[in-house]
Amino acid sequence: MTANDMSPDVVAGVVDRVVARWRGDPTCMVQILREVQEACDWISPEAIDRLQTALGVPRTKIEGVAGFYSFFYLRPRGQYRILFSDNVSDRMLGSQALLERLCHNLWIEPGKVSEDGLVSVDRTSCTGMCDQGPGLLVNNLAITRLDAGRIDEIAERVRNRVPLAEWPAEWFRVEDNIRQPGILLGHDMQPGDALRAALALGDDGPAALIEAIKKANLRGRGGAGFTTGLKWLACRNAPLKPGQGRVIVCNADEGEPGTFKDRVLLTSYADLVFEGMTLAAYAVGARRGFLYLRGEYRYLLEPLTAVLERRRRDKLLGAGILGLPGFNFDIEIHLGAGAYVCGEESALIESLEGKRGTPRNRPPFPVTNGYLDQPTVVNNVETFASAALIALKGADWYAAIGTRQSAGSKILSVAGDCARPGLYEYPFGVSVRQVLADCGATNTQAVQISGPSGVCVGPEEFDRVIGFEDIPTAGAFTIFDDSRDMFEVARNYVHFFQHESCGFCTPCRVGTSLLKNLMDKLHNGCGSPYDFAEIEKLNLLLQSMSHCGLGHTACNPVLDTIKKFRPAYEKRLVQKDFTPAFDLDRALAAARQMTGRDDAAAHLVKATSGEDA
Repeated sequence: MTANDMSPDVVAGVVDRVVARWRGDPTCMVQILREVQEACDWISPEAIDRLQTALGVPRTKIEGVAGFYSFFYLRPRGQYRILFSDNVSDRMLGSQALLERLCHNLWIEPGKVSEDGLVSVDRTSCTGMCDQGPGLLVNNLAITRLDAGRIDEIAERVRNRVPLAEWPAEWFRVEDNIRQPGILLGHDMQPGDALRAALALGDDGPAALIEAIKKANLRGRGGAGFTTGLKWLACRNAPLKPGQGRVIVCNADEGEPGTFKDRVLLTSYADLVFEGMTLAAYAVGARRGFLYLRGEYRYLLEPLTAVLERRRRDKLLGAGILGLPGFNFDIEIHLGAGAYVCGEESALIESLEGKRGTPRNRPPFPVTNGYLDQPTVVNNVETFASAALIALKGADWYAAIGTRQSAGSKILSVAGDCARPGLYEYPFGVSVRQVLADCGATNTQAVQISGPSGVCVGPEEFDRVIGFEDIPTAGAFTIFDDSRDMFEVARNYVHFFQHESCGFCTPCRVGTSLLKNLMDKLHNGCGSPYDFAEIEKLNLLLQSMSHCGLGHTACNPVLDTIKKFRPAYEKRLVQKDFTPAFDLDRALAAARQMTGRDDAAAHLVKATSGEDA
């Protein structure tokens, strides 16, 4: 039964049950909307009416939150909602042809809903399955290792309305693909070991634990590399207002295309991650924790919930952890709903509070004014796992691994043109060349490190090393051999940034659209040398005026590939000398004089789309 078939009373009953499960708390809006949609297939006007009454919030807020996230639907999208991963590595494996095959089998156009309301087929950003693609999501559940035969079988089951629970379990199997374990992926720690080691430090245990994390030189593994011990200390020392507490948040929203290491850590090493979160709570005095899990990993929700329940039974979570009076801490899982920008810590906090995931102005920083304005530690999955090892084995042990500026190990998500895609863990300081050799890559012309927002390195740079002193990375390591068109790689990344811009600030909202139009113009063979200068100007505009890091890095893949693979661009030029009829500087000046932000954006987008050429 879908929401179209449900009576208003049935829809109201679903909403009431979901709202009650989340304590009627409007800050849980994203979770409430997710569960209502899972029960009703979409978020209907009747559901919104009931939510408005049950939560006591304006209808506009509910619709605004629902409209922000790409996995929420305010209109029917089919009983089977199929989304193909559109990451560049999936495209390299033939995802586009498979999408077209499925649409042909189901007599449907991409981006449309079938006339009978049975199915919709569309694209989405990277689903975190780059090591076993091509992949897709069906009703937010991942299917891996697609081929023509599997596509035909999916179409048959959809046509016959076979429930997902009766689809072959093999289709939904997600492998870890750990190719080279290290101190994290090869650890032998048992649940509770690190906590017991921390409690053995005595009355000054929290302070001693923070000092150990600082001495180990643990830096954040989400990409920014901020010193973890200093973050924990700042949160511990932040003043509390009446009724406030401190909060621990694990950022498991790894949306950077090409990254999937956190998926594996949460699948097979969840205790290590939760132990690290609990240690952070002990260190800073927090009682409440959240795991913010990306929506593409919906299939992990029940297994992770089971791990938390086991840890509560074993007195590793809850009240009086390991028998220590006053050591009270618990973790709640919140699931994202398809918004890359929520990987930024302040946008993630906004989402946790039941809002649109718009990045905040900083300062103040989350360590003093985070979740519900309370002092909050936000760390990456891999960071918390590393903290648990430090607590157990000591700061000196950890600091001796890696390099002086980059202590410990780094897990790389290796995908693309190689014989053995998967996870590779190395001490910091490993060269790009060594990784390529280990994963069986040949004839490599480029590696995109840390996803589209990172850096593209060519063969002359393969002796560079992974580390904060050279190439920092959140983990993505995507390989392209000499058969790949690096212009098309960059164009895919540009489309990703344009799609994922939250739209909050005009420079990013308009700038990413302008960049997309310029790349599409080149793709269509209508480019000119002048376009290169326009991309440079866009980069300066985005870097200086964008609200958050998405806009700051949106031009990176284009500028890198122009510099290192310029022939891939030049072959798309319609002529070598060109006098432009459009000048971005003059257009921006004219747009600033206009009233109405949307009119200005539309003017600029149209001007570079080639419509008036």
